[in-house]
Amino acid sequence: MTSKRHTAPSPNRVEDDTLLDAARACVLADGVRRTTLSSVARAAGVSRMTLYRRFPDVRSLLAALMTREFGTLLTRAGAATSTSASARERLVAATVDGVCALVMEPLMRTLLDRDAELLLPYLVDRVGTVQRSAELFLREQLIAGHQDGSVRRADPTVQSRAIYLVAQSFVVSMRPATRDVDRVALVGELTQLLDAALRPKTGEDR
Repeated sequence: MTSKRHTAPSPNRVEDDTLLDAARACVLADGVRRTTLSSVARAAGVSRMTLYRRFPDVRSLLAALMTREFGTLLTRAGAATSTSASARERLVAATVDGVCALVMEPLMRTLLDRDAELLLPYLVDRVGTVQRSAELFLREQLIAGHQDGSVRRADPTVQSRAIYLVAQSFVVSMRPATRDVDRVALVGELTQLLDAALRPKTGEDR
């Protein structure tokens, strides 16, 4: 009688979300610099080699984690404002909601509190995946605003880059900026700033 051959489970059977959840727990507990592939593998209950096959280093693992976490958060902010009357209102509301959500997001707070220098490349050297996704959403809303007449016409690529730069500065600086200024008032000013910048000039409204 031929015995059945047992094969090891494929490492691909471990969902990426399981590994990213473990990475998130490690970052929140220990910070980015103290998070290692070994600690994430232990938290996920997998071998280090299983994790290594999917993510060759901590940098790629954390990049995937931030893309998932912040991308999901921004998607929710956009969906929550989908019933607003005009594209400009949707864009302004989604941008402000996204800024507020990112400021309060535990992973972002941990990065800013414990490893803020790791965000520096995305501020002075390159535009990351999450930033590109945010820009794409903004650009789509800007084009919709051009079409419904609620947004001042200009190059949507340039407009979306300008809005994302403003929003990014609020995310990074909100906590120190609100030590002596009321947060609600500052967020209200951001809303007014964006709305005024995007509102068509007199005579351009439909």
